[in-house]
Amino acid sequence: MSTSNFYLESKDINVWFGERHVLKNVSLQFPSNEVTALIGPSGCGKSTFIRTLNRMHELISGAGLAGSVLLDGQDIYGEEVDPTSVRLRVGMVFQKPNPFPTMSIKENVLSGLKLSGRKNEISDDLVETSLKRASMWTEVKDRLNDPAISLSGGQQQRLCIARSLAMNPEVLLMDEPCSALDPGSTRRIEETILELKESMSIVIVTHNMQQAQRVSDKTAFFLAEDGNPGRVVEFGDTEDVFNKPIDPRTNDYVNGHFG
Repeated sequence: MSTSNFYLESKDINVWFGERHVLKNVSLQFPSNEVTALIGPSGCGKSTFIRTLNRMHELISGAGLAGSVLLDGQDIYGEEVDPTSVRLRVGMVFQKPNPFPTMSIKENVLSGLKLSGRKNEISDDLVETSLKRASMWTEVKDRLNDPAISLSGGQQQRLCIARSLAMNPEVLLMDEPCSALDPGSTRRIEETILELKESMSIVIVTHNMQQAQRVSDKTAFFLAEDGNPGRVVEFGDTEDVFNKPIDPRTNDYVNGHFG
C-alpha cells in the first residue's frame, strides 16, 4: 500500500517511434493521494507518455525511450526490473472498456491475479472489495456469474477499474476513461476517482477541461508545435493552471481558443 510520501516520477522522458521524436524532456512528479490530469490537443503525446509510466510503451514495435521513471525511488526501466511486476504496481485503464468477453463479471475481476500467478490471493472478499471500490458492487452483486459483456458501457469501464484494483496497485493510470461514456457514467467514474485517490496516485489523460478541474489536484499541459516533439508547457496546481496560467498558450487552450 502506498504512503503519503510515495512518488511516481518521470525524469527527462524522451520517446521515439522509429526516427520520429514524439516526446521531449518530460519531467513530472505524481504524489500519492493526488490526481494529476494530463491535458493538451490530440497528437501532443499524452497517451504515449502515460504508457511510459508502466512500461506499456515498449510493447509497441519501433518504440524507443530515453530518460527514467522512478517508482518509489527505483527506475522501472532498470535492467533488473521485471516489466510485469511494474504493471502490477502501476495499473492501467484504457479509453475503451476492454473486459474479457468470454469471462463472467467475477472472472474479469480476478483475471489479473490469475494471469500474474497470484492465485493464492483470490477470494470472494477480494471480488466484493474491488467492486465496491469501483462503485459497482450494489449493481452486480446478484449477477457475478453473468457475462461481462452483458454490462453497459459505463459498467464495463468500472469493471475494468475493479480488475485493476484487485491487483492492489500503488498507482492507477487512466487514458481518457470517460471519452466513450454518457454523462451519468462519467459522473460515477469521477466519483470513484476521488474516492480512490485516498489510497493511491492517479494519473488521468482527459480532453474534458471541466473533468480535469473537477477531479484533479495537479494539471500538466502538453503541446506539440510546428512539427516539434510534444512537451510539457505548464505544470502546477489545477486551480492555477486553469485560472492563473503562466504561459499564454495554456490560457488559450484551457479557454477553448484552440485544440
